[in-house]
Amino acid sequence: MKILLAPSETKKSGGKDSFNPPSLLFNALAPQRIKLLHAYTNVIQQGDIHVLSKMFGIKKESDILKYKKDIIHELTMKAIERYTGVAFDYLKYEALGNKAQTYIDENVILFSNLFGPIRALDLIPEYKLKQGEVVGEIKPEKFYNEHAAHLMEAYLADEEILDLRAGFYDKFYKPRKPYTALKFIKEGKVVSHWAKAYRGIVLREIAKAEVSSIDEFMKLPIEGLNIEEIQTKKNKTEIIYTIGN
Repeated sequence: MKILLAPSETKKSGGKDSFNPPSLLFNALAPQRIKLLHAYTNVIQQGDIHVLSKMFGIKKESDILKYKKDIIHELTMKAIERYTGVAFDYLKYEALGNKAQTYIDENVILFSNLFGPIRALDLIPEYKLKQGEVVGEIKPEKFYNEHAAHLMEAYLADEEILDLRAGFYDKFYKPRKPYTALKFIKEGKVVSHWAKAYRGIVLREIAKAEVSSIDEFMKLPIEGLNIEEIQTKKNKTEIIYTIGN
């Protein structure tokens, strides 16, 4: 079973290893990744603060200047450790045991707005790119859908898929084969913040149990969640959870 996960806008700084784009998931995708990285670097080198503000999704000039750097030469860390948003805060990867960390490293695929689909263990530098923004003339979600979706299909051909991403990331890749997704409801309403939190919690419990199939996942008790309904439409099965008090 492979698990698809969205990235976060916020990221941890630092690292220790040099960046090597061809080492990321799908070596065949390296030329396209490098093309997008060059476009990203060109925008940064041109230095238009208004353009950078929009691309980075930040307004304060001192914060913008922090990300005006050549990320090709920046130090790296595991993608699963680089991202620090709500889901990652609740996952608490660093606090997991070795087996659970290895499970995540080997089975989680993240969808970076800059690097496209990457493994949790892939080494990436710190970067800033707001979801949905263009890089020069390139729209990353369209770009990676064109160049990487078929690679994902082949990679996942013999795998069950649990999709923990937000809906936006369907634009990068939407499985053609049957897959399972989750929805979280609290007091009758679909939630956003808590959905991110529970995606992290769900992934944490899956990793601790080293779940190998959707059937095993369905039997896994997760504190605070109750299955309300299961809906299947076309190739998507959606498990709807209610969040307890």
